[in-house]
Amino acid sequence: MAVASMSTIQLGLALSVPLVDQLGALGTTGLRLAWAGVLLLVLVRPRLRDFTGRDLVACTTLGAVSAGMMVFFMLAVTRLPLGTASALEFLGPLAVSLYGPGRGRTRWTAMAAIGVLALTEPWHGGIDAAGAGFALAAAACWAAYILLTQRVGDSVTGLNGLAISMPVAGLIGLLAAAPSDLAHVTWKLLGAMLGLAALSAVLPFILEFLALRRLTTSAFGTLMSLEPAIALLAGLLVLGQIPGLAPAVGVAFVVIAGIGATRTGARPATPPPERIEAQASTKVSSWSS
Repeated sequence: MAVASMSTIQLGLALSVPLVDQLGALGTTGLRLAWAGVLLLVLVRPRLRDFTGRDLVACTTLGAVSAGMMVFFMLAVTRLPLGTASALEFLGPLAVSLYGPGRGRTRWTAMAAIGVLALTEPWHGGIDAAGAGFALAAAACWAAYILLTQRVGDSVTGLNGLAISMPVAGLIGLLAAAPSDLAHVTWKLLGAMLGLAALSAVLPFILEFLALRRLTTSAFGTLMSLEPAIALLAGLLVLGQIPGLAPAVGVAFVVIAGIGATRTGARPATPPPERIEAQASTKVSSWSS
């Protein structure tokens, strides 16, 4: 689910780049997030009475973080190659993956970091400073997004949490888009953005939401190292951005790290209530004897 999510996000981003010339980076992102919010509201139809106050705060915060992640990354993509921007953004999940016990986790994280370094090739210099800043801001939002998504997924049933957070993200995205960015919207562009919203927002967010119910945040963060490699491939196939030797080596490293993180990063299953009670009774009996 995580790999499918990353693939649809990067394909959607690559297809969105040509639209930036017509709508601007903020206009493109704002419309995509707004459509995603509408689609999830219609499909899930959440009821506010099913949420506690704390859940609503968490969902709203998740929506704000999701909007920041998408807006900052789209601004970065307008200044950097897709693979480079994705590699810098991956520093957020990489930071998340550093938390948690186990030397195996550290090994996969280090391998992913080496791969990202090869993908970005900082020794060449000349990287756009503003683009790098936007990518790092997206990285910070992505780290918060991973932690909040697992928190909301664990406390809110089904996709209700996502159906609250995405409309919030859509509203923030539209507010961030200047009126001039939306002045050139046509019915054809609205239809195209609806398709991109389904492909690169609704579907991947749902898949990540479900994946984080099965993986630890550390494993998920390391698994996200596959995204720069997927972005590199999307940039090559859709945008004609040809990578060099070092990025190709970096792809191999992050793929290996992603596989290793997945094999060792399953979350422990929570036993059903009756099993917990049985275990507690057994312990009490043993203590009594």
